[in-house]
Amino acid sequence: MSLAAVLDVSQLPDYAYDWALVDVETSGLIARRDRILSIAVLTFGPDGAQTGEYSTLLNPGCDPGPVHIHGLTAERLNGAPAFEQVAGRIGALLQDRVMVAHNAQFDYDFLAHEFARARLYLPVTQRLCTLALNRRVEPPAADLSLASLAAHYGVPQTTAHDALDDTRVLAGIFRSSLSEAARLDVPLPLVPCPPRQNPQFAPNPPKTPCTYRNPGRLTPGDPLVQGMKIAITGETATSRAELVARAVAAGLNIMSSVSRHTSALVTNDAASGSAKARRAIAEGVAVIDEHTFIKMLGEVRSGTPHENRTPKKTPEAVAPAAPPTSPTPSAAATGAVADVPTPRHPEPRRSAKPFGRRRVLILGGTHEEASTARARVVELGGAAAINLSASVTDVVLFPGGERDRRMSRITALELPIHAHGWLGAPASERADAPAQDGAVTDVLPRGGAIDLPTLPTPRLWHVSASWAQQTNCEIDVVAFVLDEDEQVSCDGDFVFYSAPESPDGAVRLLCDGPTEQTIAIDLAALPPAVHRIAIAAAIDGAATFGDIGAVQMTLAPGIDAPATAQATLDAATSERTLLLTEIYRRGPRWRFRAVGQGYDHGLETLVRGYGVEVE
Repeated sequence: MSLAAVLDVSQLPDYAYDWALVDVETSGLIARRDRILSIAVLTFGPDGAQTGEYSTLLNPGCDPGPVHIHGLTAERLNGAPAFEQVAGRIGALLQDRVMVAHNAQFDYDFLAHEFARARLYLPVTQRLCTLALNRRVEPPAADLSLASLAAHYGVPQTTAHDALDDTRVLAGIFRSSLSEAARLDVPLPLVPCPPRQNPQFAPNPPKTPCTYRNPGRLTPGDPLVQGMKIAITGETATSRAELVARAVAAGLNIMSSVSRHTSALVTNDAASGSAKARRAIAEGVAVIDEHTFIKMLGEVRSGTPHENRTPKKTPEAVAPAAPPTSPTPSAAATGAVADVPTPRHPEPRRSAKPFGRRRVLILGGTHEEASTARARVVELGGAAAINLSASVTDVVLFPGGERDRRMSRITALELPIHAHGWLGAPASERADAPAQDGAVTDVLPRGGAIDLPTLPTPRLWHVSASWAQQTNCEIDVVAFVLDEDEQVSCDGDFVFYSAPESPDGAVRLLCDGPTEQTIAIDLAALPPAVHRIAIAAAIDGAATFGDIGAVQMTLAPGIDAPATAQATLDAATSERTLLLTEIYRRGPRWRFRAVGQGYDHGLETLVRGYGVEVE
C-alpha cells in the first residue's frame, strides 16, 4: 500500500516526514502493568513509498488477557520471542521517524514501558495520532474508530485486532487523512516525545481512599472523628509509614497538605516554620503532638460514610464552583451560570432552530465581537467552529477576517461566506450540510449542563479541549479531583503534564497535539469521596485567553466515540487561567457543565485554592 496513491507529500514541506506506522495488541489497557503481545511496524518515506515492514508475536511471560478480543492464546504465544529480543530491530525502524498510530499515546506508552523493562532507550522524538488528525479534519464518519474511518475512506479491513492488518489499514487511513489535511491546510498535530527510557514515570501506588465524610475541625478536648483530614509534618518517633497506616485504619483521611478544611495538624515542633505549620497557624487549624495523636487514635468516634450520605437539595440555578481561596474573577468573565435541568431523553434541540446542522467559522473582528457571534450561532442551534475542517458549512467575516491565512483555502473550497449581519436573520439550515450518520451532539452554551447518559457498559469519558494553533505560548490542560469541600484529597489528585495520572488511575491527561489535550475519566474507579472533577487550562507565557481566542470543549464516551456534548468557550481579554468544564455529582447521577470562567491570576493560585501544596 503506498501513500503516493493519493498525495506525494514530499512536495509539501509541512507534511514531508519519514513515518513509522505502529500497532500493538496488548494483554490489557494499563501500560505500566500489562504487556505487548504482538507488534507491527510499517515505514514510509516522504514520497509515500513503503520502505520497511516488520511484525511479530511476543511472549509476554504472563496471562495474555482478553483472548476473545485479540485471539492470542498462551499456547499461540509460546515460543515467540520476548520483547527484549526484538527491541533492537523495532528501535531501528522507529529511529529518526515520526511514530504514527491510532490513539498514539496508548501505543507509545506501551512501547516506552517495554523499552524501559529491556533497559533500552525508546528512539521516538515525535508522534502523530490519526485520531487527533481526524478530529482536526472532522470527516463525516459514524465515529473515529479504525473500522469507521476505514469504511469512510474506502480502506479494506480483513482481520480486526490483528497487528499487521490493523497497521495496513492504518496506512490507508493515514494516506487519506494526510490528503484531507493538506486540502484543508490543517497543521499536523505532532507531539514531541521527551525521553522516557526508565519506569519512574509510572504513577505512585494509590492512596487508600477515606470512606467517611469530613466532619470538620478538631475542637480541643474533643475526640477524633472518622473522616477528619489530618496532616503530619516534621520528624516523628513512630515511623511515618506506621503512623499513617494506624490513622488510615482508624478511618482518618491523611492529607499531604494543609488547607482551611484540614481538621488537625500533627507535629512535634509547631514552631518549626514548615509550610504546613505556617498554613495551620494562618487558618486556625488545631495542632497536636505525636503522643497526643497516638493516644487519640484509640478513641476515634464513628463517622458518616460517603455511601450513606443523603444528597443535599440544591436549587436549579447555581454559580460555577470556583476555588475557595481564589481571587475574584475578572469582571468581563463573570456572569450567572445556570445549571439547566435536562430531560433524561432530550429531543435534539437543533431540529427546531434554523442552524440545525450548520457549523460556522467566525473570522476577524474583536475578541468580544467574535465571542458574541459564536454565542449567537449556538443560540440558533448550530455549532461554532474554531478551526477550518471538513465539517464547516459557513464562514462569517468581521472586519479583518479577509486577511486570515485560511481565506484562500476557504475560497478554493467554495464555502459560503457571509457578512456578520447574516447572523441577525440567517437562512434555514442547508439541505446538504454534513451529518454524522444520525449521531446527535448537544451544543451547550456557556453555563449549560446535561446529565451524563447511563451507558450499557462502564466506559471512560473523554473531555477534550482544543484551540487555534499558537506560536508564542503553550496551553496546559489540568484536572482537579475534588471532594465535597472542593479540595483535593492528596497532591496526586492534581493531574497535569508532569503528573499525567491520578494515583488510582481514574483520571488521566492525554496529549493529542499542540492544539488539543484530553482528560480521560473512569467514573467507576473514582473513590466515593469524589464529588467533582474540575478541568481548567492555563497559559504558559505572557499571552492571555483574549489572544488565544475560543476554546472548544467536547465530551465523548470513548476515545473514538461521537461527541455527546460540545461547547465553545470564550474568555474575555486579560485572563490567563480558564475554568473550562466540570463533571460533578447531582444526587445519584453525574452531570457535565460547560463553565468558561476566567481568572487573571496564574495556575499556581488556582492550584493552591484547591488545596494542592506548591513549593
